[in-house]
Amino acid sequence: MQAKINKVELRNLEIEDYKQLKNSMVESYPEMEGSYWLEHHIEKLLSIFPEGQLVILVDGKVVGSALSLIVDEDLVDKNHNYDKITGNYTFSTHNPKGEVLYGIDVFINPKYRGLRLGRRLYDARKEICEQLNLKAIVFAGRIPSYSKYAQEMTPKVYIDKVKQKELYDPVLSFQLSNDFHVMRIMKNYLEGDVSSKEFAVLLEWNNIYYDESPKLINTEKSVIRLGLIQWQMRPLANLDALFEQSEFFIDVVSGYGSDFALFPELFIAPLMADYNHLSEADAIRELAKYSAPILKRFQEFAISYNINIITGSMPYLENGTLYNVGFLCKRDGTNEMYTKIHITPNEVHHWGMQGGSTIRTFDTDCGKIGIMICYDVEFPELSRLMADEGMNILFVPFLTDTQNGYTRVKLCAQARAIENECYVAIAGCIGNLPKVNNMDIQYAQTAVFTPSDFAFPSNGIKAEATPNTEMTLIVDVDLNLLKELHEHGSVRILKDRRHDLYEIKKTNP
Repeated sequence: MQAKINKVELRNLEIEDYKQLKNSMVESYPEMEGSYWLEHHIEKLLSIFPEGQLVILVDGKVVGSALSLIVDEDLVDKNHNYDKITGNYTFSTHNPKGEVLYGIDVFINPKYRGLRLGRRLYDARKEICEQLNLKAIVFAGRIPSYSKYAQEMTPKVYIDKVKQKELYDPVLSFQLSNDFHVMRIMKNYLEGDVSSKEFAVLLEWNNIYYDESPKLINTEKSVIRLGLIQWQMRPLANLDALFEQSEFFIDVVSGYGSDFALFPELFIAPLMADYNHLSEADAIRELAKYSAPILKRFQEFAISYNINIITGSMPYLENGTLYNVGFLCKRDGTNEMYTKIHITPNEVHHWGMQGGSTIRTFDTDCGKIGIMICYDVEFPELSRLMADEGMNILFVPFLTDTQNGYTRVKLCAQARAIENECYVAIAGCIGNLPKVNNMDIQYAQTAVFTPSDFAFPSNGIKAEATPNTEMTLIVDVDLNLLKELHEHGSVRILKDRRHDLYEIKKTNP
């Protein structure tokens, strides 16, 4: 990615988007000159099925779209072409009582490909299919690379080779990776599609939640998947090596559908080895120079892998003052900074760090979260203030050198989960860095803690990693269980506080 991206937004198409939509279509289909939707087509689609028309924007610019109809299942089963399925572009085939969501177009502007934006459009279509209780998503996909092989193989052979990954097709390969399966080959589907030789592949995605007797489907996401990274400290040649290792883990936890990736505190410390000839204070200030490029790259990872990333922490210089900070890089491309409030004696003595002064929560597409860095979790006032703001999940990147240091973090994190009726996820570094002063040994056991009531594990531990072993921990947490606990738990800590006797409030709001 070359240009800086500030925000990615997925929403329903509006008629005011048409000019930008047309421009992106023209750039997306250069081989099909003049084949773009006219404004009256878009007006018609929005009048009959507005929830089925989607756009994706980057910094306010429309860079992709997915357009759909609802059609009868028997219409899909019959042999058809593009003109027939769209009712010769009148969309008379749309039937709100039909059984199938039919995709009539999807595209991403070539300048913004490689960010997995198309996957977001497909995922949004799947959500629409589930919410409307439709049987399946069906569409006829082009095979634009087939023209290169048409003289030597049939469409059937070509499709089989793409399935087996012997050949790559920019459209079909992508659709197969999104859980669509081939129904049949269609001839003369889209007039003028030279690169596909006017062949298309009818593809289907089945809605496993479909119920022939319709019922309301809860569209609010309650189960959140956390991807925690227990990071092995190892020598790194340069910043690119750090990015390569980071992307590996982001790819792993994203591949399992995680909503969040959590890195540990100061996991970038191996880069300080180049400055080991300096004093500890000077070395960590050199390390702070990496904070800007790291933020930029992690923003790109958050967009590309469609995941919210909590970057652990890193040294950060502001007006000559050294802080311990991290960034919440959201999958919409935006980011927010959090700062360690309480600095350990070691950080003050060796590095001259200072604590931040902002206590806050963060709004995400998975609800309100809190983030505290290591030592902060040992001060119960911070998380209580966050709980009062509606925090459901508290993330704690940490770095502890000894087992007794880890025990303090672990036990305090468990206490925070119980007293604030929330989930607490902690992730730490392991291993040794013999060539980095003041960062030579680490001990960790990454974990997710819960309140202790009947709906949760009796020991308050949802999951734990193997101590001192590099690995990921993938954990699902259910926010509905927190709501139930808050109202009907065996004890109701947040409700039963004695506000008539005591209170906690910010002195620097």
